[in-house]
Amino acid sequence: MNGVPDQVVRSAARCGRGLCLLSGGLDSQLAVCVLREQGLHVEAVVFESPFFKIEAAKRAADQLKVVLHVVSFTEDILSLVKHPPHGFGGALNPCIDCHARMIRRAGELIGEKGFDFVATGEVLNQRPMSQNRHSLGIVEKDAALGGRLLRPLSALLLEPTMPEQEGVVDRARLLGLNGRSRKPQMELATKYGLREYPSPAGGCLLTEKGFCRKLADLQGHEGLDDERLVRLLLCGRHFRLPGGTKCLAGRDARDNAALVQARREGDVLLHTVNVPGPTVLLPKGVAGETDLALAAGVCAGYGDHGDRKEVNVRILRGDGSKEERAVVPLPKEQFSGWML
Repeated sequence: MNGVPDQVVRSAARCGRGLCLLSGGLDSQLAVCVLREQGLHVEAVVFESPFFKIEAAKRAADQLKVVLHVVSFTEDILSLVKHPPHGFGGALNPCIDCHARMIRRAGELIGEKGFDFVATGEVLNQRPMSQNRHSLGIVEKDAALGGRLLRPLSALLLEPTMPEQEGVVDRARLLGLNGRSRKPQMELATKYGLREYPSPAGGCLLTEKGFCRKLADLQGHEGLDDERLVRLLLCGRHFRLPGGTKCLAGRDARDNAALVQARREGDVLLHTVNVPGPTVLLPKGVAGETDLALAAGVCAGYGDHGDRKEVNVRILRGDGSKEERAVVPLPKEQFSGWML
């Protein structure tokens, strides 16, 4: 056509479409802005699991006025916790495998939703372990997008991708950020009018050693196949009683209500009757009467019993039967060693 290259004709024929991973952090928001600045249609995707919250991504999507796709990721991340091909970080965080799986899942939407590429907010060498050139290469290989993974914030330091080669994305208008300094991103945030973004942080519970103790305990006893038990790790105080029973005690009214709501057939539920106190849940039942008595003592021990020598505790057994016991509150120092 009048000597105009085919790539330019194709690029002018329609607006390129990109799907950007959006955590809600500044880098992922900037990736959206950089791509939209050159006239591309950009939508966003976030991955939901018990281990990372998506509220920040929702707020960012509202601020950017971008369509946000929410993808369930629980089965994916649990499979990687069980068997991480590239190992863990400092805790139970399979960061490289997790990121590759997210990108692969996003890639499934390329054909389904008509996108040309998947983009991320990764910055070369910003995180020394997971965003160095070698790790980025592993993620790209494992994500298996066939050259359709774009990192717009550091693209000028990386090999051209398919959307750049095809003329869908103008490589000259991408960036070459490198390293851990946040100054360039802060300047870009001002340029694009981004006022709300969280401070840099992992945001993943799998990097928190306290949470990982509970997760490792669950994996070693009940296993990770029951998603309900995994989600219960987010609620209440967790104990492993001497006989092997898992015991959860609510910390406040919200926890108590959540534990009642989470109860299923076979579980044992306990709560104080004559004093304010916690709800206690024994998911999957109780290992024996000794552990049941100890759970009742924990329930009474957290109750507001004052000088009372006994507290009435109601027990709803796994078979649906009920009983009420006068229970001597256990001193907290007695059961603190059972806390996970």
